[in-house]
Amino acid sequence: MNRRKFIRRSTAAAVTASLYSSRSIAAALQALLQVTSDVDAITGDGANTVLEKAAVQELSDSLRGNLLVTGSDGYDIARRVLNKSIDKYPALIVQPTGVADIQSAVTFARERNLLLAVKCGGHSFSGKSTCDGGMQIDLSSFRNVRVDTGNKTAYVSGGSLLGEIDHECMAHGLVTTAGTVSHTGVGGLTLGGGFGRVARRFGLALDNLTGVDIVTADGRLRHASADENPDLYWGVRGGGGNFGIVTSFEFALHEMQRDVIGGNVIWPLSDARDVLKFYADYCAAATDDLYLDFVLFSPPANAEPVALIHACYCGPASKADTVLAPLNNFGSPLVNQIKTIDYVEMQRSGDDSDPRTGGQYLKSGFTDGISDELVDALAEGFEPHPDRSTISFFQQSGGAIGRVPSDATAFAQRWASHSVFTTVSWEPGVDRDPHVSYVRKYWNEVEPGTRGFYTNEVADESQQTINSNYEGNFKKLLGVKQEYDPGNLFRLNANIRSG
Repeated sequence: MNRRKFIRRSTAAAVTASLYSSRSIAAALQALLQVTSDVDAITGDGANTVLEKAAVQELSDSLRGNLLVTGSDGYDIARRVLNKSIDKYPALIVQPTGVADIQSAVTFARERNLLLAVKCGGHSFSGKSTCDGGMQIDLSSFRNVRVDTGNKTAYVSGGSLLGEIDHECMAHGLVTTAGTVSHTGVGGLTLGGGFGRVARRFGLALDNLTGVDIVTADGRLRHASADENPDLYWGVRGGGGNFGIVTSFEFALHEMQRDVIGGNVIWPLSDARDVLKFYADYCAAATDDLYLDFVLFSPPANAEPVALIHACYCGPASKADTVLAPLNNFGSPLVNQIKTIDYVEMQRSGDDSDPRTGGQYLKSGFTDGISDELVDALAEGFEPHPDRSTISFFQQSGGAIGRVPSDATAFAQRWASHSVFTTVSWEPGVDRDPHVSYVRKYWNEVEPGTRGFYTNEVADESQQTINSNYEGNFKKLLGVKQEYDPGNLFRLNANIRSG
């Protein structure tokens, strides 16, 4: 430890002790900084390696944020992701409080070829934001949103959650596309695409991204925009976390009233086929300011399964009755929850029901329309089960999303009208195998009606499948990857590399 660091930390410890009259607090803080032994680790190519105690201590000393190892306070919380069936143990966890910490961590990982995971909201279904034996960079201490009302721009720190964007922006009557679950991380959502309740009106989250600051694999902080490093700017908009860690996002904002109109209309599962056919036709005629999901949902413990349509209308209130009349007048629902609601409240409405708070498994794909064959496959293959929560759903795309050329950003699936998902979730301790087997069998029936998949939901796809999913943009993406991450440090994602 260098002299300046020693003096600074010794002084901080003394002040803490005097302020709180507690030697235990000062000792606990100091204990976080001490590395007591070499650390066993894993490289990016799966080889075992040993990190010398002195090197790990030097990394710790370089940080303003925390460095956690097995046994550290906070380690077990930091390593966790929302999918509780993912139970991995990084050798090191860095919790940066600023850009310099991220640069130090990336440089340390690159120089030692460590397996590297980056965690923002921890929503990766397949657990890409954590790892066994490598380094996890946990961005949970790196959150902030600043709104420039004059330029209608939001500046968002890389670890921020979507709910923070909605909260700060809507305070000024401004909005940008920010998913549908408020505790999702901005980084994962935006870099892979970024659907949301206002995306049909304002485009994907990445369509509203006017610039980023990003730490690339060489440890340098770069700015990427239409005028600076434009190839990198193109690549991060759909190429996911392949190129580095975004430390700051710049989002264009749009004026929108705070109140929207929407909610769920719920039918018994026996009506699922008819509701889904109605949904397909209703979506085809929807204006850009109407967003629609269709959901088949079976709770565990033999609770009543249902079919529902979730709507969010963000256009003029004077037109809402006309726009929503087909939905309000269809069939004989169990309940109609359509109402005027605060947009930020609606954005939080799915938080508690997010299936990623248990063990879960998911398959997904894009569709161009909803064929009768796809309706039949979804309705016939859906099987409630008392030991799991079973969900199949459509998320609507189209509108402004589809009017962007497929090669304007790295996100290629501009042609898609919907994403379709099949998923199960289960409580910790339940045998996962029968539930995973069910989804795989179910998906085999659904998949012929789909093409490609959402890169944010990458799971166990082959490299060839991942490459082809980038469609005509893959060759250019590979060039950007080779320029900014030639050693493939950032690989826990829909990884861009030669097949």
